[in-house]
Amino acid sequence: MKAACIGRYGGPGVLELRDLPVPVPGPGDLLVKVRAASVNPIDFKIRNGLTRALLPYRFPLVLGNDLAGEVAATGAGVARFGPGDAVYARLDKARIGAFAEFALVREADAAAMPAGLDFVQAASLPLAGLTAWQALVEVAGLKAGQRVLIHAGSGGVGSLAIQVAKALGAWVATTVGARNLELVRALGADLAVDYAEQRFESAVRECDVVLDTLAGPVQHRSFGVLKPGGILVDVAGMPTAAFARRWGLNPVMVLALAWMTRRSTALAKARGVRYEYLFMEPSGRQLESLAALVAQGRLKPVLDRIFPFERVAEAIAEVEGGHATGKVVVRMDD
Repeated sequence: MKAACIGRYGGPGVLELRDLPVPVPGPGDLLVKVRAASVNPIDFKIRNGLTRALLPYRFPLVLGNDLAGEVAATGAGVARFGPGDAVYARLDKARIGAFAEFALVREADAAAMPAGLDFVQAASLPLAGLTAWQALVEVAGLKAGQRVLIHAGSGGVGSLAIQVAKALGAWVATTVGARNLELVRALGADLAVDYAEQRFESAVRECDVVLDTLAGPVQHRSFGVLKPGGILVDVAGMPTAAFARRWGLNPVMVLALAWMTRRSTALAKARGVRYEYLFMEPSGRQLESLAALVAQGRLKPVLDRIFPFERVAEAIAEVEGGHATGKVVVRMDD
């Protein structure tokens, strides 16, 4: 099969197309014929080696973290899906590989593809959609009537998070560039702040939740818009020491991360709010919840550009540039 893989960590030049054996499904596995796969920031971070402390991989490593496709074969014990079923999934972190003609997906991580979506649209949802769902529902516990600030509302995660938050009944503010103000309003944002014209903390107050997709100085400023008892969920910055301990990292790494996140930790304490780092997990059950929102007309994909598989390196570069509106997707040849 054709696959986009790396033989070592590095820049864009380390990615190459190779012929590799088709993987064999083990117990609980689906072998999926990939029809489309989306590009996420984690893809270039893995390629660059920035995640090696959390996610040690062996080479050659096929990149790609989420997909939509058709089940080609199943391993022992699989009961929910059979050959020919259309599925979408975020792959297991320890076994990625969506940028290929075939990929292995754990049955528990897959869900039936949302009705009414094509493969490209469905492939754009798993990783970004699960990130939004887990940040707002699982970590923040966002409820109807609460106020949430979502940064980068026209991005892959932000565009879906706005819709999830509105489906939950929240009041939603978001930061966005001028060219996408109307887009985020159409997605349901109650307040859209053009970050080039106005500081968001002058427009937004007393939030229950901040979803931080940018980190850095934006994160530090965001603590000021939270009411006491609120929560900032970080999906883009450095893991916290608390996360590192839960993840089982060594004490030296825990101390290093505590030092690197010390300013955010101090700001959260001074403000009397929670500060949580989210490293999203695959979940077929939660993908079913997202599919239900699609069926209800409350969640729709936002697509930027669609690349053919042979141009996967360009697709990753597009996302690495940081200016995509919605999701970039790689489509496999029929």
